[in-house]
Amino acid sequence: MSEIIDIAMNVIFWGMIAILFLCFVRLIKGPSIWDRLLGMNIVATKIVLIIIVYASMFGTAFLLDFAIIYALSGFIGTIYIALFFADRTRRRKKK
Repeated sequence: MSEIIDIAMNVIFWGMIAILFLCFVRLIKGPSIWDRLLGMNIVATKIVLIIIVYASMFGTAFLLDFAIIYALSGFIGTIYIALFFADRTRRRKKK
């Protein structure tokens, strides 16, 4: 039973890394700044999930603290960048 769980965790881990690279395409290629911001948010979320899966695979619970910190910083960063571009868009429309 443990061997099946190990195989499933490896498949999930490498699948998340493959999905992460697909999200990088959206981050780089996005037609608008909002698509790039969404891509950045998705990449941050995938990195948190990869850290959590890695921590559960190898039993390193201290990595969960890093995942929580990274998730919070990614969320706050996304909010601030969105507010910055929304304010910039409003200023352009006033002119």
